[in-house]
Amino acid sequence: MPARIEDYALIGNCETVALVARNGSIDWLCLPRFDAPACFAALLGTPEHGRWQIAPAAHEIRAVRRRYRPGTLVLETDFETDAGAVTVIDTMPIATETPTIVRVVEGKRGRVAMRLDLVVRLDYGSLIPWVRRTSDGIRAIGGANGLRLRTPIPLRGERFHTVADFSVAAGQRVPFTLAWYPSSGPEPSAVESEPAIETTERWWRAWSERCTYDGEWREAVVRSLITLKALTYAPTGGLVAAPTTSVPERLGGVRNWDYRYCWLRDATFALYALMTGGYVDEARAWRKWLLRAIAGQPSQAQVVYGVAGERLLPEWEVPWLPGYEGSVPARVGNAVTSQFQLDVLGEVADALHCARRVGLEADEDAWRVEGNLVEFVESAWQQPDEGIWEVRGPRRLFTHSKVMAWVALDRAVKAVERFGLEGPVGRWRDVRATIHEDVCRNGFDRGLGAFVQYYGSKLLDASLLMIPLVGFLPATDPRMLGTVDAIRKHLTSDGLVARYQSTPELDGLPPGEGAFLACTFWLADNLALQGKQAEARALFERLLDIRNDVGLLSEQYDPAERRLVGNFPQAFSHVGLINTARNLSRRGGPAEHRKDD
Repeated sequence: MPARIEDYALIGNCETVALVARNGSIDWLCLPRFDAPACFAALLGTPEHGRWQIAPAAHEIRAVRRRYRPGTLVLETDFETDAGAVTVIDTMPIATETPTIVRVVEGKRGRVAMRLDLVVRLDYGSLIPWVRRTSDGIRAIGGANGLRLRTPIPLRGERFHTVADFSVAAGQRVPFTLAWYPSSGPEPSAVESEPAIETTERWWRAWSERCTYDGEWREAVVRSLITLKALTYAPTGGLVAAPTTSVPERLGGVRNWDYRYCWLRDATFALYALMTGGYVDEARAWRKWLLRAIAGQPSQAQVVYGVAGERLLPEWEVPWLPGYEGSVPARVGNAVTSQFQLDVLGEVADALHCARRVGLEADEDAWRVEGNLVEFVESAWQQPDEGIWEVRGPRRLFTHSKVMAWVALDRAVKAVERFGLEGPVGRWRDVRATIHEDVCRNGFDRGLGAFVQYYGSKLLDASLLMIPLVGFLPATDPRMLGTVDAIRKHLTSDGLVARYQSTPELDGLPPGEGAFLACTFWLADNLALQGKQAEARALFERLLDIRNDVGLLSEQYDPAERRLVGNFPQAFSHVGLINTARNLSRRGGPAEHRKDD
């Protein structure tokens, strides 16, 4: 059985990541990039589906503690045993010849017997590679993939595992490096472990020290920014929603999706957090990725793309993987590429507008793309869509989608009014006013005293918490006060917010999922805008407590089981943390900026 979600930490090289459990096992690794087939897939099955564990062997482990070196993705895991203590240092160096994992076992006290168990299973755990011993390790080849493990420790084969038994005394350091390479090409050069760790630590420290946030939650904000950076595919600037697939939104359930791709909505939220955090280079790279990815007719714009802008992401089930804690099916790809989600166009327009506000240099192509998107919104805003939550039921007139259509027109108007860009601003003002009136008339239920999920329904939706955050209405408007009260009454459990009332009629799936963490951050933002600072801070602190021991959040949280659920770590959740920390500061944050813009 895999570890609990909260027992994993992240290491990465801004092209892919590995998940390292508290027991020293790397249970998830896709090479050479985020969406490549996994060579370690124990996260979705058993060790026989691939993993790499280094941990004390013969003596009972008394305690495990771990941490990141401050401001970095260099992970240290301390093991205390009866015989002594060791630390396992894990990292993925930036810009090596090929993706490489560096692991060093450092003796701290006494002499500790250690065990290495390497199980390489390519193509999501389905392929046992050819393994050959070398003078300094092993070589594993299967299909297009090659893996090269180098270490001074003698290795041996046992039942298609590569294993080693060794001991580490105080002051001794034992290195291991595992590098991927194309099986048709030459092996990569050896990576020296100690210089690689030092260089990687300096790189991350230099990056994190650029953060401009200096409030009381700086450590949490910096850790979230580092996580967003780790989820960015450096060669293109694309940002994945999460580095995992099929981690369930409910343990034992079927809501198991592949998030190793770039959602326009998630990326624009993250872009806002990065830009306001002082990371303009990342914003610039994302804008370039966006313009390449959505090239074509506006009507052909997708919700999600591959890290290099790929459009074809066919969804299929992996029958040989038993799923995380039995949650099947495990899926690769995502059929949401075929959905129409009107709201993402408003998010893109808002992100491009934010880029202008923070001083990112003008880009003629960016304004041309935005103008084309806005013209499409003009003609399509009255159409039903699948909405922000990608429901797999019928299309509907979702209120949040209409609000974000208003945002697209609003930001286009402001681009002309405030930045002198050219466009039919008179017509855009008229359409903006029409959408606003339509939402207030059809999206608000007077009997409930709240905005509703879709026109004509009586259901609530946490996405309605975005209404004041994007400036559609003030947070203190009676209609929003009623909406927030209704959501707190009907969509929260233990203070945490569910996205919506999941029913087969709405989304075509069995009901049940965890509380959605990003939505709970939005609730805190609304409370802050309403002047309820104490309540907002208490909720924010509650969310901070949900993070695992190294500061990471998944997509959702199960209040009953008190466990993180959903793909991990989740960009959307960490964006919420960053933005809410700023919103609760005395100088205000994104919610103030967006609503007043």
